[in-house]
Parts: sequence; C-alpha cells; structure tokens
Amino acid sequence: MNTPLRTELVDGVLTVAASGVWATGVSAGGAGEGAAGSTAVDEAERALRIQSVRAVSFCADEVEGWDSSLLAAFLRLMNAAAERGLAVDIGRLPEGMRRLLTLAREVPARVQKTEERGDPGLFELVGGKTLAMPGIALHVTAFVGEVACSLGRLCIGRASFSGRDLWRALRECGVDALPIVSLTSLLLGLILAFVGAIQLRMFGAEVYVAALVGVAMVRVMGPVLTGIVLAGRTGASFAAIIGSMQANEEVDALITFGIDPVDFLVLPRVLGLAIMTPLLAVYADVMGIAGGCVVSAAMLDIAPSAYWDNAFRNIAPSYVWIGLLHALVFGFVVSLCGCYQGMRSGRNAEAVGRATTAAVVNSIVGIIVSTSIITVIFTVIDL
Repeated sequence: MNTPLRTELVDGVLTVAASGVWATGVSAGGAGEGAAGSTAVDEAERALRIQSVRAVSFCADEVEGWDSSLLAAFLRLMNAAAERGLAVDIGRLPEGMRRLLTLAREVPARVQKTEERGDPGLFELVGGKTLAMPGIALHVTAFVGEVACSLGRLCIGRASFSGRDLWRALRECGVDALPIVSLTSLLLGLILAFVGAIQLRMFGAEVYVAALVGVAMVRVMGPVLTGIVLAGRTGASFAAIIGSMQANEEVDALITFGIDPVDFLVLPRVLGLAIMTPLLAVYADVMGIAGGCVVSAAMLDIAPSAYWDNAFRNIAPSYVWIGLLHALVFGFVVSLCGCYQGMRSGRNAEAVGRATTAAVVNSIVGIIVSTSIITVIFTVIDL
C-alpha cells in the first residue's frame, strides 16, 4: 500500500502531498481514519520540526476521493506549522478544500478583558455602550437589508426557502399561542371593564363600559398585548433556536453548502409571525371584549346582548384597521429582533442566554416605540 502522505523538502519548503482515497472507515488501499493515515500524519508532523524547514506547501493532485478525514489531517499539520511560525501555502489544493480549511482557521480568538482588568466602572460601561451604538446601528441596518433582499428573492422564486418551514412557523406562531393569548386577553378585558365601571358608575354611565373595552381592545390594547406575549414566547424562541444553531456551527454548515441562512432560517419565521400576529390580535380583541362582558353581566347587570350591541356600535372600521396595522408592525418587530439576536449570538450557552434576553427586551422596547409613533401619526391625521 502506498504512503497516504509524502513529504519532500526542497530549498527549505516542505511539500506535503496526499494520495489515494481519504474517507472515514477506509482501511485497505486508502487512508481515512486507519492506522496508515494516522501514522503518515505523525511522520509529516515530525518532518515539520526539521530546523531547515521555512515553509509548508500542501498538495492533493493524486487524491482520488476525500472527506473530512483529509481536512482534519491537513488542519492538524497547518496548526503545527503555525506554532512554529512557518508560512503555509494551500494554493495547490482544490477550491472546495481551500475554502473549508480557510473557514476552519478563521475562528477569531476572543480575549476576556474583563477577567484581566476586573469589572468595568460606570463611566467605562456607559462610554463603551455609547461608542458601540454606531456599529450596532450599522449591523441592524445591514440585517434588515438582508431580510428585505430575501423577501425580494422570494417574490421572484429564487430564495432558498422551504414551504414546510413556513407552515411550521405558522403553527408555532399561531395555533400554539392561542392558549396564552386567550388567557391574557380575557383577563385584560376583565381589568379594563372593572376599572372603567368604577369611574363610570359615578356618572350613571355603566352602559358605556362596553364602548370603553371595545375601543381600547380593538385600537391599541389587543395588538399591544398580543405583541408582548409573542415577544416573550415566540421572539425568545427564535433567538434561542438560531443562537443554538450558531453555537453548534449549523449556520456555518449552511453557508458551506451554499444556502443563505437568512433565506433558510430568518425568512420563514418573519413571514410566519407577520402573518399570524394580526390574526391573533383580532382573536385577542374578541376575547378581551368577552372578558368585559363577564364583568358587565356579573357586576353591572347589563344584558350580554345589550353589551355586545353597544360594543360593536362604537367600534369604527378605522379602529379595526389601525389595530391591524399595529399588529402587523409588531409581528415584524418581534420576528426581526428575535432572529437578529440569534444570528448575532456567540458560540456558547451563556451567549445564547444573553441573546434570548436581549431579543425579549428589544422586542418590547420596539413595540412601545412603534406604538407611540403610530399613535402620534394617526392623531395628527385625525384618525
């Protein structure tokens, strides 16, 4: 059997040439993870320690077949050469092999400065956050642009997109969220009706409790409550799932296979949440009004038929469209925050936890800010 790795030293350049079949489990006529392959790598590593070696060149012209076992062997030798400060040339390797080896060696070393200097002070912490804001804004803008480009590719049928992933996202964002949305919306309607009844009773206008609950739920409170619930339930899930994939290098694997992770991971979740949030908001409106009906019937002796008639007579069509617009914006805000934090997550469990927390916080802040902006806009145009 031929030697799977041959070394040749010429003018200070050590050439490491692989040959045969490099595949996991190959033992006869090839290398793989067998004893011959391991011994050949050991011999090549010993050759790197020769004092006259100044550079290392890798060659795979005679390789008949290969998998990760050959990459692991070359990577081991490249790391050994880097420890000695030797120059490494991989220009004679196939393009796919060069790309994978480059990707394997491009993991940046992270220095924990806080462990060396202790915890930062208040001014240092505030200054660091302030200086980081332009970079964060640039990353967020780039991510939103990538999602917009992904939507454009979807419209022309060129996105790396799976319909099954979209249906799964629709189920997770919609049907699976019905129990928690039902409970919170019903309780919110109860609270609004109870608080409103206390004040309206002073004027003998208890019948307007239905109008108060209906308008409040349909215009703002229903969509806001739905968005906050989805931020804690679905947005956090998006960040945790994608962050775990980052930690397990699954996102890098998608890139290696030529699949855009924004198309494959982000786009189905953004579409799923953007589609289901308005529908959940309508459901939350109905449950909230039903909660107010319970208080009206139990405390104010208002007939359910009179309550529902009064509620629907005071809900203008513009209130419904404004509420649906709120919900649509909240769906995009929550999904983008969750997916962005997941894609930017580090590669350990602590980083995934921080990304999940940041996704919830950013989503809630985004909901509040967008609600304020939309409310001001519609107030100015008198809607």
